[in-house]
Amino acid sequence: MTVRYDDFSVEWLGYATARLEPEGGPVAYTDPGRYGVLDDYWARDGDIVVVTHDHHYDPDGIRSVAREDATLVIYDAVDSAGIDRDVESIDSLADDYDVIRVDDEARVDVATPAGEVAVWSVAAYNDPEGPNAGPDGSVIHPPGFGCGFLLGLGDRTVFWPGDSDAFDGFAELDVSIFLANIGGGGLVSDRHAAAELAEAMDPDLVVPIHYDTFEQLEADGEAFAGDVAARSIPVALDARSANQ
Repeated sequence: MTVRYDDFSVEWLGYATARLEPEGGPVAYTDPGRYGVLDDYWARDGDIVVVTHDHHYDPDGIRSVAREDATLVIYDAVDSAGIDRDVESIDSLADDYDVIRVDDEARVDVATPAGEVAVWSVAAYNDPEGPNAGPDGSVIHPPGFGCGFLLGLGDRTVFWPGDSDAFDGFAELDVSIFLANIGGGGLVSDRHAAAELAEAMDPDLVVPIHYDTFEQLEADGEAFAGDVAARSIPVALDARSANQ
């Protein structure tokens, strides 16, 4: 199912992969691939692809969604050599695509055949003193490991926090569409924290993603949607993708 908001479409393809498209504008993908979510998916229509951190780096997924002239915006801490999976290097991807590396405080404007995309990166992580920290302060996503992205597509802004806690500072962003990370499991914000952030952020639309892909990410998408709707914030589920 594709979620449509006026002239903008959001399709959750599974795990952390969302396809974003303003009518007549550039197509963007977040963190494409992993866990079979893009098996047999070869749209190759993405003008821009963003990658938040090592866990979401999947070159096969990128190649399945990216146009020949696509731009890849990849967080600068993503290190293919340090990933415990057999993955193609970023240098190899750069032979075929325009690759831009960013830190967690960047602003880049990406020109595409369908129009310009503004990309902002933001710090995104698990707080060593926060709800996803172990007793010793250890976290799966420490500061500096990944980032989130705010994408300006057409006249909308889409916020994807990546694998992060729900920080109060995110509410300071001007967000039209919030891709809410609700999987919890000690990895990311849970549905309750994500709903509280949605209320503080007050976007035009909330679409939950990154849940139910595997057991640790199990979450009740319908309960989250009800919680957000009760706060008078529009929310839509692309439930078909939850178990892909």
